[in-house]
Amino acid sequence: MDGSGADKGAGPANGYPAKGRVILHIDMNAFYCSVHEAVEPEKYKDKPTAVAGSVELRHGIVVTSSYRARAKGVKTGMQVREALKVCPDLILIQPDFDLYRRFSRAFMKIAYSYSPLVQAVSIDECYVDITGSKIFGTPLEIADSIQQRIRIELLLPCSIGVAPNKLLAKMASDMKKPNGISVLRKRDVPNVLWPMPCGQLYGIGRKTAEKLKRLQIHTLGQLATADEHLLVSKFGVMGAALKRAANGEDDSPVNPDSEQSKSIGHTTTLPVNYKDRTEIHRVFLNLSDQVGRRLRKQRLMAGTVQITIRDPDMKTITRAMKLKEPTEQTDEFYRAACILFDKHWPEGSEVRLLGVTLQSLTARSEAAVQLDLFSYQQQPAKDKLTKVMDVLRDKFGEGAVLTAGMLGDDPSALIRNAKRRGTSLQMDHLKLRALKEEDS
Repeated sequence: MDGSGADKGAGPANGYPAKGRVILHIDMNAFYCSVHEAVEPEKYKDKPTAVAGSVELRHGIVVTSSYRARAKGVKTGMQVREALKVCPDLILIQPDFDLYRRFSRAFMKIAYSYSPLVQAVSIDECYVDITGSKIFGTPLEIADSIQQRIRIELLLPCSIGVAPNKLLAKMASDMKKPNGISVLRKRDVPNVLWPMPCGQLYGIGRKTAEKLKRLQIHTLGQLATADEHLLVSKFGVMGAALKRAANGEDDSPVNPDSEQSKSIGHTTTLPVNYKDRTEIHRVFLNLSDQVGRRLRKQRLMAGTVQITIRDPDMKTITRAMKLKEPTEQTDEFYRAACILFDKHWPEGSEVRLLGVTLQSLTARSEAAVQLDLFSYQQQPAKDKLTKVMDVLRDKFGEGAVLTAGMLGDDPSALIRNAKRRGTSLQMDHLKLRALKEEDS
């Protein structure tokens, strides 16, 4: 169904509940492809399109596809050559993540104009608590208004779920795509959710669904009425949460995305298997440089560095090191990453993917930094140099100031390119604080 009309008989069409909340889940439809169609309709409108992995990756894969392409069998994660077999007229599009981020901020800003309680969960979806937004109309009127504005102002389709909690709102937004508005009330759960397989509930992954099947729990109705003691014995504290979710219960609040990050990290897949330590260290330098930049933009310091290593057989390990004191300096992250790699990865063994993640984050204003006798004199000059370099790169671009060791043609160098780098690197652009600053 492609209409934007809501199911008037299935939700709070006449107003707000006396008690409880009203939550919207806004899900942009085929977001990347829709953005390209909005920008260049003469090339992509009403055509089968797919955004595919960058050419630097060893295997081009479909990141997402338009609904016309999906109707012909194109699926997310499919290799490009397979996608072209099922859809020979498929139009492949190079990713432009900077463009996606701009459109993402634009639709989040529209949502924010109806409520300050907006929680971005990815580049193309968010929750909005409109319990206190009666001035803008009924819940359905607000949902319809948001959808129409996104369609008119951005030329993008979206689906919206309306529900008393985040879980049901998420499930509702999946019911009518594209351009649907669906309402899912608590009393609708037995008829709507319970006949579904457990794996269709948001938050239940493949492994959990398989484990439930071994317990003869196949549907959400069976899970909703299952013995809680059995679930807890098999899944721990998650068992009780599974039962509550199957009954449509979710008390989690919509948190505006202004909370401090718990970690900052990025991984990169290499174009060929690397085994030369000099090349591998250069990748770590680029990764450390960019996670350090993001850390400083959020005015944070890190106390732990973790690296991720994946071999050609897809075996993945992580190793972490606690730093002597919290820091925001790229060279400290780079040094720790190299030490970890050299200690835990055999000489000459091939690597397919590398990552650097900063953990144990604290606000710069709260971090107690103990400078040793030999570094306290150099530290102010080092901090000043880092600040100057950040200012230059903010003004002139990430490539404005580089060390010779950062130069290369592998994907780790591309993360400085806002147009080409993936969205996992920068969810920072969705922070509500940035939207507030634009309105001030």
